[in-house]
Amino acid sequence: MTGPLPPETHAEDISERIVAAVLATPGVAAMHGGAFGEVATYLPGRRVTGVTVGPTSCAVHLAARYPANVVDTAERVRAAVESLVDVPVDVTIEDLLTETGQAQ
Repeated sequence: MTGPLPPETHAEDISERIVAAVLATPGVAAMHGGAFGEVATYLPGRRVTGVTVGPTSCAVHLAARYPANVVDTAERVRAAVESLVDVPVDVTIEDLLTETGQAQ
């Protein structure tokens, strides 16, 4: 007999799906944990960096690939994530990275 998934299974599923959608978006170099690594979904034994999903909003923090247009990149990320969640999506571009991964 099967029943509803436990809440942590849902959090794991949605946060990982969000990360996959964000990283597949043109102009995105990597996920970003925020200034102190505080932006994350905490799961048993690990965390998913750069995403928090709450009852009223979803926060996505990332590093864009230089010389990406940050406004266009944020809009593409927002569109990709909005299809996965039922709450408003806030996108923060924390850093710009070159092809070699160096910050600009």
